[in-house]
This record gives sequence, C-alpha cells and structure tokens, in this order.
Amino acid sequence: MRNVKVLWGMIAVLLIAVGILSSVLTARSFLQPAADPILEPPSKADHELTIASIGDKDITLRDLEQQLLQKHGKETLEQMIDHEVIRREAETLGIQVSESEIKRELERMQQGYESENEFYQAMEEQLGLTREQLNEDVRHKLYTEKISIQGIAIDDADVDDYIASHPDEFKATVLLRLEQIVTASKEQAQRALNDLAKGTEFARVAKERSLDDATRGSGGDLGWFEEDDPFVPAPIMKAAKSLQTGQISKPVEVEGQFVIVRVKERKVQSKGSPEAIREQVRKELALREAPPLKETMQRLREKWNVKVSGTY
Repeated sequence: MRNVKVLWGMIAVLLIAVGILSSVLTARSFLQPAADPILEPPSKADHELTIASIGDKDITLRDLEQQLLQKHGKETLEQMIDHEVIRREAETLGIQVSESEIKRELERMQQGYESENEFYQAMEEQLGLTREQLNEDVRHKLYTEKISIQGIAIDDADVDDYIASHPDEFKATVLLRLEQIVTASKEQAQRALNDLAKGTEFARVAKERSLDDATRGSGGDLGWFEEDDPFVPAPIMKAAKSLQTGQISKPVEVEGQFVIVRVKERKVQSKGSPEAIREQVRKELALREAPPLKETMQRLREKWNVKVSGTY
C-alpha cells in the first residue's frame, strides 16, 4: 500500500496546489470572513521586539517579517488575490459549494489510505496543513472548478462513452491486510504450519520463526495492499487472493525462501455511487474543455480591477 499512498499523496498535492502557501493566513478569512476575529496589527514596539540573539547580534520581529516578505511575499500576495477574486466571482454568479461536496472530494482523495486519520496525518506531515486548512483549500478548489466550467455542457452520451471505455477507473478496489512468516526451507515452513495447526496465534509464530526482520517484530504484519499491487511479489499476492479472511496459505516460494501468508482483513473500497461517478466524469470532461486556469484567473483579475503595487 505504500506505493498507493505515495501516488495519492502526489495527486492530493496537485488537487490542492492552488492556495497552499497562503491557506494558513488567508483562505479562511476570504471564504468565511465573518467567522474570524479582527486581529490588531503589531505595534512599532512589537516590530522591534528581539525574538532571537546570536552573541551580540539581535534578530527582531521586523527582521523576520522582511525576510518572509522577500522570500514568500509575492507568491503569498498572488494567492491572496486569487482567493478574493474567486470568492467575488462565485458570489456574483450565485455559485455555492456545499459541505457534502467537500466531504465527497476529501473521501476521493483519501482512497489508498488505511484510514481517515492516516490521510489527515499524511497531509499535515507532507503539506503542513491541518484538517481545517485542508478543508478550506478543497473548498477553494471546488469554487474555482465551478467557475471555470460555468456554461460548459457535457452530454450524457459523452459521460456514458467515457465510463464504458475506462472501466478500470471505476471498479471497486479490493484491499487486503496481509501477514507473513518467512522461512528458509520447506521443512521450516512446515514446522510453522504445525504450530499454527495446534492453535498458536499467527503473530506469535511469526515472532518466533519468521526470518523477515522488517515484519517479525509486528507479528508478520505487512499492512494493507490492493489485490493487484505490482510491488507485492506475484506468488504472495496470488496466494492471498485465493484466501478468505483469516485463512492461511500453503508455503509459497519467493526468491529461494518459503513464505506463509495470512489474510488478516479484507475490505472493498467503492469509487462512489453511480450518480457520484457520473457527476465526477461530467466535471472532468468539462474541465478539459475549459480555458486554462491561468487565462481564467487573468480574466477575473481584469474584471475585478486588480492592481498590484510595483513593490511586488
């Protein structure tokens, strides 16, 4: 499952790239302006406050602000402008983004993760975004998409054709949580099977007999995998796919070793209801016909009379 997490992590980065740098400072204030308190600007004394010192060299809050502005000021300003013009355009067009739409998008992004908590933890570690900040970035993304495809109609026949020609994209994914005991010979594998036949727990036998240092300490737990995961040795996956939850395989040979596999858990991960899949396809096809995002943002900046000081 590790490769799936990496792939979905990359997809998540692409999905929420617009607004990441400024999300902590601005997204919430633009999309929910009435909810946040008004913050008092730092006073002159605050700016001169020493926040670090190295020998006789002091670093003040002003020094830090200047460095941050020089490094990230232009990019942050661009993101702030984009959030505001999108907010204004959505309000003018009467476009709404519901909480259920945000939930569906987040659920789509979570595919490939073992749990919702693991997904949010990965997003915080990889992108520095809390759950609330990620939600707001997704909200902004959905507003942007709706504005971009405003007036673009996709026929039902086009949606049907796409779904029919891309069946693998929409079929449910079977996930398997696997455990293993790795031995050096058939004889050692049979001894492990004998222990299991006597009722000894799989995890205990793995800790006592498995040669795999990476999984022995966890009782042979390999984690979650899609049933067609190309990174799992083919003999192991073939054996696992033939098992029901809780069943144990015969020893399978992998690179000169003999592996016993157990399916600890099994679950089916749906890509969504037929209606949700159709709407997602319709949106994706419309986005393909929409002008490039850069052109859309430039048009909106001109419409809303955006002016940027020469300083930036």
